Amino acid sequence: MRLIQNMSTIAEYPSAECPSKRVIKIAVIGGSGVGKTALVVRFLTKRFIGDYERNVGNLYNREVQIDGEQVAIQVQDTPGVEVNTNGLSCTDQVSRSIQWADAVVMVYSVTDCRSFDLIGQLHQLVTRTHTDRSVPIILVANKADLLHVRHVNAQEGPLLASALGCSFYEVSASEDYSQVHGAFHRLCVDLAKQQPQTPVNAASSGTEKKRSPLIPRPKSPNMQDLKRRFKQVLSAKVRTVTSV
Repeated sequence: MRLIQNMSTIAEYPSAECPSKRVIKIAVIGGSGVGKTALVVRFLTKRFIGDYERNVGNLYNREVQIDGEQVAIQVQDTPGVEVNTNGLSCTDQVSRSIQWADAVVMVYSVTDCRSFDLIGQLHQLVTRTHTDRSVPIILVANKADLLHVRHVNAQEGPLLASALGCSFYEVSASEDYSQVHGAFHRLCVDLAKQQPQTPVNAASSGTEKKRSPLIPRPKSPNMQDLKRRFKQVLSAKVRTVTSV
């Protein structure tokens, strides 16, 4: 896994550093403290870290094999979403992440009813953002191991997912890697099947336009032109010294 950068804006992974012909972009959204970062890190590294700093929105990248094809997976972790008197409260980065993504993972914690109540509004936000195309969405219930503090009934998640037309997974990021991997991997496989493979020639001709960074890179200087100008300056100095 590679942490690309702390993302204050969403940019494509630099094409020169991504040998894959295909990039799958996933945004992970949900309330604060539901374990979004733990799920992302668990999926990409198999490791679980019990304590994380408050998420400022990190973009992670990993190269994987899907059906024999090398694919780059980008996973955008996002700050937690809250609800206030005016409705859903989320940062601009969450909205940009949803717009950027090919698929969305909505997460709630089985120990937090408020995070579960957010899901319907988050689903509406995703569908409003992607009115031009259908974006795959899955619903993940995290912290399934914490049975002693469970507040969301086990049947509520599948019922909500069915109503929203989403696949549902109940997982424990801390105890079971296979559950977390299964949810994300299934989503990646489905996305890879939906996205037509770009021919090599077409990919090479369109790469620069599609994946150029938000801030254009400065052009490299023409070394031959610099050498020519340097010689001209030297010749002018020699003529001046000779005339004196």
